[in-house]
This record gives sequence, C-alpha cells and structure tokens, in this order.
Amino acid sequence: MKKLFIKLAKFLGFEIIDQNKFLSPTIGRELNDDLSVFNNKSIVLPLGEVKITRKVTSILIIIRMNTDVEIWDQNKKRLFEKSKIEYSIKSINSMIKSINFCQIKYPNLKIQSVIIDDNSKKQNLDKIKEVIMNNNIEIISLDHKKYEKIIKRQKTNQTYSNLASLLQSFEFGKKYAEDLVFFVEDDYLHFETMLEEMISSFERIASQLGKDIFLCPSDYPYLYMNNEKTNVLLGSRRHWRSINKTLCTFLTTKNLINQYWDNFYNNCLDRHDPFEKYLNEIYEKELCLSPIKSLSLHLTNVNSSYGLAPFIDYKKLWNES
Repeated sequence: MKKLFIKLAKFLGFEIIDQNKFLSPTIGRELNDDLSVFNNKSIVLPLGEVKITRKVTSILIIIRMNTDVEIWDQNKKRLFEKSKIEYSIKSINSMIKSINFCQIKYPNLKIQSVIIDDNSKKQNLDKIKEVIMNNNIEIISLDHKKYEKIIKRQKTNQTYSNLASLLQSFEFGKKYAEDLVFFVEDDYLHFETMLEEMISSFERIASQLGKDIFLCPSDYPYLYMNNEKTNVLLGSRRHWRSINKTLCTFLTTKNLINQYWDNFYNNCLDRHDPFEKYLNEIYEKELCLSPIKSLSLHLTNVNSSYGLAPFIDYKKLWNES
C-alpha cells in the first residue's frame, strides 16, 4: 500500500516527506539534499513547492578583464597585496569551477562565456589562455577607438578604458544574450556553487514574483551602513535581501537590458558619482537582490569603502581558487 501511495503521489505531482527517516520517498533524496528540479519546481523546507513558471534557457557570462591596473582610480593595494594578474587568474579560475559545477548540475542549460580584455600584455594574456584552455571561453579585445566620439573625454586613460569596456560588454550582452546575462569583473572570487545558486534562486524568485529581476553575487558591507528598509526573500539555499545599489558585477536578463537600455548606455558615457548612477536608477523600479552570505568576494583593499563581504573565510577561498 505504501509503494502504491508513493507512485500515486508522484503521478499527481505531489511530494511526500518522511520526517521520521528525514527523506522524501517520491524524490528519492534525503531532506538535506537539494529537493528542487531545475525549470520545474523549487522546494525549500518547510515552505513546500514553488512551481517554476520563469524557466531559464541560457546564460551568457561576460567577464571584463584588465590584468595591469592594480585598483582603478585608487593608490592602494588589494587584499593579499599581489600583482593584478594573479587576481585575474584566480577570479577566472574560480568562475570556471563554478561554471563546471553548474553544468554538471544542469546539463541542459546553455552556458556561454566571453572575456573582454583591456589591452593585456602578451605574457599576461598567455597566462589567461592557459587558464581557460579547453573551457570554450572566447577572448575579445576591447575596441578603444570605437568609443572615442561617444564617451566624454576623461582625466585619465584608465577611466576612459573602464567606461569603454563596460559599454562594450553591455552592447555584447544586448546583442548576443538569449536569456540571462551575467556581467562580471575580474577581481571577484566565486564560490563553486555561485552560478548554480544564482540561477536556481533567480528562477524561484522570478517565478514567485512573476517578473524578471537583478541579482548581485556579493554581499557588500557598505549597503549595511544606513538604516534602510529591505525585503528578505528565500532563494534556493540561502536568504536574499533587496538592495538599491550594485557595482558593475550583476546578473539580469536580455529583456531588462532592452527595457532599460538608455540607463545601461548612459552609465558608460561619463564618470558619474556614484560610478553606477544610471544602473542604480533601475533598482528604484526593478527588484535587485544580494545573497546572505555572499556567493562572491570582491577582492578590494581591506579598508575600501565598499569593503569585503562579511563572515567569509577570505584566505581559504583565495587558496582554493
């Protein structure tokens, strides 16, 4: 009778929880395991099931890379005080680990990756090519001249290049993305589960809300400095809180890029205060969330105003990357 009941429950689309043995016989997994089914249902105990109506078909990852500038617009050293190329290598390597983990978990998900490189030296570029070898990641050189008549004249070449690479990455995402787009800078270390959790949390929360959203992978401490109201939602395996500011590393969708293209474009025409001024304006209308705890660590100076994500074992993540 028990076996027949389990079969009937599965046929009707219900899941059974055996709290005595702490497992689900319909799914065949322990309750500590991931009970969700990609693009079908998201299950979080004890809240039950969320039907996935916002299915994810693909993700385009665009990495902005500069292997020479230590910290843009700052005369400071990064955490661990290494040369910039080491941060780029570790950042991209941690991204590859996260991509591979996600692809194993979701074999039918289309994942494309590209690096937009800002004039790296040959020896640095050769090191990056060794890291991405056999990982199907394309390197595209930043076209500096293309934007000379578009971007306002800047005080330094570094600022101009930063704006140009940002605009080229936005244009690339707008043109080639099919569904999700993940804009990433090359000074972040990512946990192995980062990409999978970003995607599974996106589909869960977007399905609940009935609309596309923005996700930031880092839990920035500077966003805790003011007594601002925030909403807390459950993702696939952690809490996410609403935020109204990000840096230039975030995930969104092709639809939202098209809808707010003027904001994306205008943000790159000049150096604003804050730098992400026009991006932050979008978050006044659309929901943007960041994880608690962080899924990515921004490797800035330890005294940076943006700060390091709290409650992370920085040295352990650095060594693992």
